Amino acid sequence: MKVILIDDEKAMHLIMKRMLARYPDIEIVGSFLETAGAFSFLMNQEVDLVFVDISMPRENGLEFAERLRASGRETNIVFITSHKEYALFAFDVFAFDYIVKPVEQERLFKTVQRALDDKYSKRLLHEKREPTLNEVQFNCFGGIDIQSTMGVRAKWKSSKSAELFGYLVMHKGRLVSRARLIEDMFGEMPQKNAETYLNTTAYQLRKVLEAFGLKESLYSDSNHYALSLNHVKVDLSTFEEGCRQIAVVDETNLEQALELEQLYVGDLFGDRAFGWAWNEIERLSLMYTSLTQRLSVALLNKGEAQAAIRLLSKLMTSNELNEESFLLLMKALALQENKEALIRQYAQYAETLEREIGIKPSHEAADLYTQLLSGL
Repeated sequence: MKVILIDDEKAMHLIMKRMLARYPDIEIVGSFLETAGAFSFLMNQEVDLVFVDISMPRENGLEFAERLRASGRETNIVFITSHKEYALFAFDVFAFDYIVKPVEQERLFKTVQRALDDKYSKRLLHEKREPTLNEVQFNCFGGIDIQSTMGVRAKWKSSKSAELFGYLVMHKGRLVSRARLIEDMFGEMPQKNAETYLNTTAYQLRKVLEAFGLKESLYSDSNHYALSLNHVKVDLSTFEEGCRQIAVVDETNLEQALELEQLYVGDLFGDRAFGWAWNEIERLSLMYTSLTQRLSVALLNKGEAQAAIRLLSKLMTSNELNEESFLLLMKALALQENKEALIRQYAQYAETLEREIGIKPSHEAADLYTQLLSGL
């Protein structure tokens, strides 16, 4: 896998090269102290993965990523930064991953392994399967479910069979090694017991899929498992692909954006707290927040305050400290000329900030509140 490094600190080049040298499948084909040279290189060379610092002179990493996406390049980008607050902006440009300095070998390993899986394990699974006369939907937002247009719903044989299904759907048809599955799903068990349990769980999942005519969609060999998604609709894939297509929400794609927002009925896998899924849960949550905030701005520009309030209230319920959502919510209430609700919302936000983290609203939030209040 071909990799380039972009960081204005030469020391980070040495650190990353030393850490990446542990992976025989990684080839570092370029290292750059600024983004201009890296961009020119990417326009003429095939690269699989870019590690880029966000805090760069002249053009920062986020601006570089935006320019790269605008050029049509879909190269995987991993941001490396000392600043956690950039995470949401990073996923606006569809970052492959986001690593906070100092980079730890174990954290880097997960990123590299996922990138290698993405490159080398995307082979199509063309096994014959039983014909189906109805469409099948795999749902992973807000829970784990399989549904068909014929009214059939999954009856999970065990909680582990549902977990295995979610794990394989999250890997989007890519091959996953048995060793990795055992470590992530059965790590607390003795090796022999874990192998037996995995075999049993795979059998149970195959029986669930059989009810939908998808028995052969679960691929397995002596070392790997994969779940073919070629003949089903997957809410997760539809949501991600839709978000990638909508960089800016405006009147031309407003309805499409609204449909995408409705797909996200809850965090990935709902209240099933799988440790192996935490990074993906956070990444998709940030993607949803970004989409909904952009959608709310578009609705406010059209004067549709009530629709924006509904979306922003939903965001604030899941993250009541998100300032960007709160600022937009205040603007929506002011657009409705709802002075009472504006006062109540600001007081509630200020109280929550004080109670949870012991601070007052920012100057930007306070100034906007005063400005909006004076106009009512």
